Amino acid sequence: MRVLVVYAHPNPESFGAALHAAAVAGLRRHGHEVDDCDLYAEGFEPVLSREERLDYLDPARNGRSVAGYVERLRAAEALVLCFPVWNFGYPAMLKGYFDRVFLPGVSFKLVEGAAQPSLWNIRRLAAVTTYGGTRWRAMLMGDPPRKLVCRSLRAVCHPTARLSYQAHYDMNRSTPESRAGFLRKIEAMGARF
Repeated sequence: MRVLVVYAHPNPESFGAALHAAAVAGLRRHGHEVDDCDLYAEGFEPVLSREERLDYLDPARNGRSVAGYVERLRAAEALVLCFPVWNFGYPAMLKGYFDRVFLPGVSFKLVEGAAQPSLWNIRRLAAVTTYGGTRWRAMLMGDPPRKLVCRSLRAVCHPTARLSYQAHYDMNRSTPESRAGFLRKIEAMGARF
Protein backbone atom coordinates (compact mmCIF):
# COMPACT_ATOMS: atom_id res chain seq x y z
CA MET A 1 0.00 0.00 0.00
CA ARG A 2 1.23 3.54 -0.78
CA VAL A 3 1.27 5.41 2.53
CA LEU A 4 1.75 9.14 2.96
CA VAL A 5 3.14 9.85 6.43
CA VAL A 6 2.73 13.52 7.39
CA TYR A 7 4.94 14.39 10.35
CA ALA A 8 4.78 17.70 12.25
CA HIS A 9 7.25 18.22 15.09
CA PRO A 10 10.13 20.72 15.16
CA ASN A 11 12.47 18.73 17.42
CA PRO A 12 14.26 15.76 15.80
CA GLU A 13 15.25 14.48 19.27
CA SER A 14 11.70 14.40 20.69
CA PHE A 15 9.56 11.41 21.58
CA GLY A 16 7.37 12.52 18.67
CA ALA A 17 10.37 12.03 16.36
CA ALA A 18 10.85 8.54 17.79
CA LEU A 19 7.17 7.76 17.13
CA HIS A 20 7.49 9.05 13.57
CA ALA A 21 10.56 6.86 12.99
CA ALA A 22 8.78 3.83 14.49
CA ALA A 23 5.73 4.36 12.28
CA VAL A 24 7.82 4.68 9.11
CA ALA A 25 10.03 1.70 10.01
CA GLY A 26 7.04 -0.50 10.82
CA LEU A 27 5.23 0.38 7.61
CA ARG A 28 8.33 -0.29 5.50
CA ARG A 29 9.08 -3.53 7.33
CA HIS A 30 5.60 -4.77 6.42
CA GLY A 31 6.13 -4.00 2.72
CA HIS A 32 4.36 -0.67 2.38
CA GLU A 33 5.68 2.05 0.08
CA VAL A 34 6.14 5.11 2.31
CA ASP A 35 6.21 8.75 1.23
CA ASP A 36 7.64 10.36 4.37
CA CYS A 37 6.60 14.03 4.50
CA ASP A 38 8.41 15.81 7.35
CA LEU A 39 6.81 19.25 7.18
CA TYR A 40 9.51 20.99 9.23
CA ALA A 41 12.44 19.35 7.44
CA GLU A 42 10.89 20.15 4.06
CA GLY A 43 10.39 23.79 5.04
CA PHE A 44 6.64 23.69 4.41
CA GLU A 45 5.13 27.18 4.66
CA PRO A 46 1.97 26.81 6.79
CA VAL A 47 0.63 30.33 6.28
CA LEU A 48 -2.25 30.63 3.81
CA SER A 49 -1.50 33.73 1.73
CA ARG A 50 -4.01 36.34 0.67
CA GLU A 51 -3.75 35.15 -2.95
CA GLU A 52 -4.33 31.52 -1.92
CA ARG A 53 -7.42 32.55 0.03
CA LEU A 54 -8.75 34.54 -2.92
CA ASP A 55 -8.22 31.49 -5.20
CA TYR A 56 -9.49 29.02 -2.56
CA LEU A 57 -12.81 28.16 -4.25
CA ASP A 58 -11.28 27.83 -7.74
CA PRO A 59 -9.91 24.28 -8.18
CA ALA A 60 -8.14 25.33 -11.38
CA ARG A 61 -5.95 27.76 -9.41
CA ASN A 62 -6.12 27.02 -5.68
CA GLY A 63 -3.42 24.35 -5.50
CA ARG A 64 -0.72 25.92 -7.63
CA SER A 65 1.57 26.86 -4.75
CA VAL A 66 1.28 23.42 -3.10
CA ALA A 67 1.01 21.27 -6.23
CA GLY A 68 3.70 18.82 -5.07
CA TYR A 69 1.92 18.22 -1.77
CA VAL A 70 -1.41 17.78 -3.55
CA GLU A 71 0.16 15.20 -5.91
CA ARG A 72 1.59 13.28 -2.96
CA LEU A 73 -1.81 13.22 -1.22
CA ARG A 74 -3.57 12.07 -4.39
CA ALA A 75 -0.99 9.31 -4.95
CA ALA A 76 -1.50 7.84 -1.48
CA GLU A 77 -3.77 4.96 -0.54
CA ALA A 78 -3.30 5.58 3.17
CA LEU A 79 -2.59 8.64 5.29
CA VAL A 80 -0.74 8.53 8.62
CA LEU A 81 -0.47 11.70 10.69
CA CYS A 82 2.29 11.94 13.32
CA PHE A 83 1.98 14.98 15.55
CA PRO A 84 1.91 16.16 19.17
CA VAL A 85 -1.22 17.70 20.65
CA TRP A 86 -0.44 21.20 21.83
CA ASN A 87 -3.03 23.33 23.62
CA PHE A 88 -5.64 20.71 22.70
CA GLY A 89 -5.02 21.20 18.99
CA TYR A 90 -2.73 20.46 16.08
CA PRO A 91 0.65 22.16 15.85
CA ALA A 92 0.31 25.26 13.64
CA MET A 93 2.46 23.54 11.00
CA LEU A 94 -0.05 20.70 10.60
CA LYS A 95 -3.05 23.03 10.69
CA GLY A 96 -1.41 25.07 7.92
CA TYR A 97 -0.89 21.88 5.89
CA PHE A 98 -4.61 21.14 6.07
CA ASP A 99 -5.52 24.76 5.27
CA ARG A 100 -3.26 24.86 2.21
CA VAL A 101 -3.47 21.29 0.85
CA PHE A 102 -6.96 19.99 1.75
CA LEU A 103 -8.62 22.26 -0.80
CA PRO A 104 -11.82 22.30 -2.82
CA GLY A 105 -11.12 19.96 -5.71
CA VAL A 106 -8.58 18.03 -3.62
CA SER A 107 -10.14 16.75 -0.39
CA PHE A 108 -13.69 17.78 -1.24
CA LYS A 109 -15.71 19.23 -4.06
CA LEU A 110 -18.56 21.68 -3.88
CA VAL A 111 -21.73 20.51 -5.62
CA GLU A 112 -24.51 23.07 -5.52
CA GLY A 113 -22.88 24.58 -2.43
CA ALA A 114 -22.61 21.28 -0.55
CA ALA A 115 -19.25 19.67 0.20
CA GLN A 116 -18.72 16.13 -1.06
CA PRO A 117 -15.63 14.05 -0.19
CA SER A 118 -12.94 13.66 -2.84
CA LEU A 119 -10.12 11.68 -1.22
CA TRP A 120 -11.52 8.32 -2.22
CA ASN A 121 -7.96 7.14 -2.83
CA ILE A 122 -7.42 7.16 0.97
CA ARG A 123 -8.62 3.79 2.27
CA ARG A 124 -6.75 3.87 5.58
CA LEU A 125 -6.39 6.84 7.93
CA ALA A 126 -4.30 6.77 11.08
CA ALA A 127 -3.06 9.27 13.65
CA VAL A 128 -0.12 8.80 16.01
CA THR A 129 -0.03 11.45 18.68
CA THR A 130 0.88 12.44 22.22
CA TYR A 131 -0.93 14.51 24.84
CA GLY A 132 0.61 16.16 27.88
CA GLY A 133 -2.53 15.54 29.92
CA THR A 134 -4.64 12.49 30.69
CA ARG A 135 -7.33 11.03 28.44
CA TRP A 136 -9.91 12.23 30.98
CA ARG A 137 -8.63 15.81 30.76
CA ALA A 138 -8.66 15.65 26.95
CA MET A 139 -12.25 14.38 27.05
CA LEU A 140 -13.27 17.24 29.34
CA MET A 141 -11.84 19.67 26.78
CA GLY A 142 -13.74 17.92 23.96
CA ASP A 143 -10.57 16.35 22.51
CA PRO A 144 -10.56 18.48 19.32
CA PRO A 145 -7.67 16.65 17.59
CA ARG A 146 -9.40 13.27 17.95
CA LYS A 147 -12.66 14.72 16.64
CA LEU A 148 -10.94 16.38 13.69
CA VAL A 149 -9.22 13.15 12.66
CA CYS A 150 -12.08 10.77 13.39
CA ARG A 151 -14.84 12.95 12.01
CA SER A 152 -13.66 15.72 9.67
CA LEU A 153 -10.70 13.98 8.02
CA ARG A 154 -12.42 10.61 7.99
CA ALA A 155 -15.40 12.23 6.21
CA VAL A 156 -13.32 13.23 3.15
CA CYS A 157 -11.76 9.77 2.68
CA HIS A 158 -13.16 6.71 0.94
CA PRO A 159 -16.48 5.69 2.58
CA THR A 160 -15.05 2.34 3.70
CA ALA A 161 -11.70 3.74 4.90
CA ARG A 162 -10.49 2.21 8.15
CA LEU A 163 -9.48 4.53 10.96
CA SER A 164 -6.95 4.23 13.77
CA TYR A 165 -6.25 6.91 16.39
CA GLN A 166 -3.25 6.00 18.54
CA ALA A 167 -2.54 8.38 21.42
CA HIS A 168 -0.10 8.31 24.31
CA TYR A 169 -1.80 10.36 26.99
CA ASP A 170 -0.29 11.88 30.13
CA MET A 171 3.16 12.45 28.68
CA ASN A 172 3.85 14.80 31.60
CA ARG A 173 3.99 11.73 33.85
CA SER A 174 5.00 9.06 31.36
CA THR A 175 7.66 6.52 32.17
CA PRO A 176 10.38 4.93 30.05
CA GLU A 177 8.27 1.75 30.13
CA SER A 178 5.06 3.45 28.95
CA ARG A 179 6.93 5.20 26.13
CA ALA A 180 8.72 2.01 25.07
CA GLY A 181 5.42 0.12 25.02
CA PHE A 182 3.78 2.78 22.89
CA LEU A 183 6.73 2.80 20.47
CA ARG A 184 6.36 -0.99 20.03
CA LYS A 185 2.64 -0.57 19.41
CA ILE A 186 3.26 2.08 16.74
CA GLU A 187 5.93 0.06 14.98
CA ALA A 188 3.57 -2.93 14.89
CA MET A 189 0.82 -0.78 13.37
CA GLY A 190 2.23 -1.40 9.86
CA ALA A 191 1.07 -5.02 10.04
CA ARG A 192 -2.56 -3.91 10.34
CA PHE A 193 -2.61 -1.81 7.16
